[in-house]
Amino acid sequence: MEQVITATLWFAAVSVGIMAGVYFTFSVFVMQSLDALERPAGMLAMQSINRIILRSLFLPLFFTSSLACLLLAVFGVMQWGSAGAWQMVIGGALYIVGMLVVTMIGNVPLNNALEATAANGPDAEAMWVRYMQRWLPWNHVRTISCAVSLVLLIAAIAER
Repeated sequence: MEQVITATLWFAAVSVGIMAGVYFTFSVFVMQSLDALERPAGMLAMQSINRIILRSLFLPLFFTSSLACLLLAVFGVMQWGSAGAWQMVIGGALYIVGMLVVTMIGNVPLNNALEATAANGPDAEAMWVRYMQRWLPWNHVRTISCAVSLVLLIAAIAER
């Protein structure tokens, strides 16, 4: 069981770190870059990103990292009191709530609404403004959640 936990911790730390980097880039410069483009270029680019990401390696990593963090939270509860247990529980749970749940309830519905709006249509400008105002704060939550989760997972590795 210890080898499984160790392997899961390492996989989770690496994959959570990658996810933190992806969200960080969108929070820090990608979305501002898209918004700076002439209309409707930014909207068209984001629609393309949202379509392509679903067919990329991002999606398997999104789900396997979530599963690994869920397992770590369970392992931590099962081994409560042992070295690194609380870090696994909090780090895993934070990732599930701050990344997976936020994505599902915050970012995905906005992505779907953006996709359903014609970039050259009459509602495009209002949609893009609404999208930027709502999508970006949710992404900041994902970025911070992933970064804190990563620190906790590394701490669990160090403790063990």
